[in-house]
Amino acid sequence: MIGIICCNDTGTTSPSSSSSASSSPRPKILPKDSTITGELANPYVPVDVSPMDMAWLPVDYPKLTIKKSPPVARVIYSRPHKQGRKIFGNLIKYGERWRLGANEATEMEVFTSISIQGKTVPKGRYILYSIPDTNHWTIVLNTNLFSWGLTLDPSKDRYRFNIPAQVKNQSVEYFSMMFQPTDTGADLVMAWDNVEARLPIQYK
Repeated sequence: MIGIICCNDTGTTSPSSSSSASSSPRPKILPKDSTITGELANPYVPVDVSPMDMAWLPVDYPKLTIKKSPPVARVIYSRPHKQGRKIFGNLIKYGERWRLGANEATEMEVFTSISIQGKTVPKGRYILYSIPDTNHWTIVLNTNLFSWGLTLDPSKDRYRFNIPAQVKNQSVEYFSMMFQPTDTGADLVMAWDNVEARLPIQYK
């Protein structure tokens, strides 16, 4: 026998079903996710407005069922969102250090030696931050691990790279970092609001 239960059934019910319903009331259905706030959203810890995310190289590495070799790199960062604000030149000042995200310092782990702009970057873990300008960014790899994003220590800078920054015909709400494959490796793409910058990585 196959029975079908409709959660939104508002028709008449038999006395027996009415008795069952009164002993096991249906849960409340909230009309919109935006109404879920405070303790109802998460009674254990507050939900951060800048969620943490991770970018892998190769892009689909975590989904591979057979991993023949370790990944090339991964980036762990938090994703602040625009919220109607002008980002570059306003919220993020030109010429000042920026943690490439929010909260803790953005981290890049390199699992095998890579080359960036002719410089060899050995296997290891690094803090990744930038110094944005109007048409270019300075990308810095730093060894001050496990630090808060606003307490950057320039004395531990290890590598610096200048890359172009482009104004695009787009508006990215959440700051985003991702790897995009190229013929010789991949670009680490960094985009927020209407600005995009790419750090070229060679490993092939």
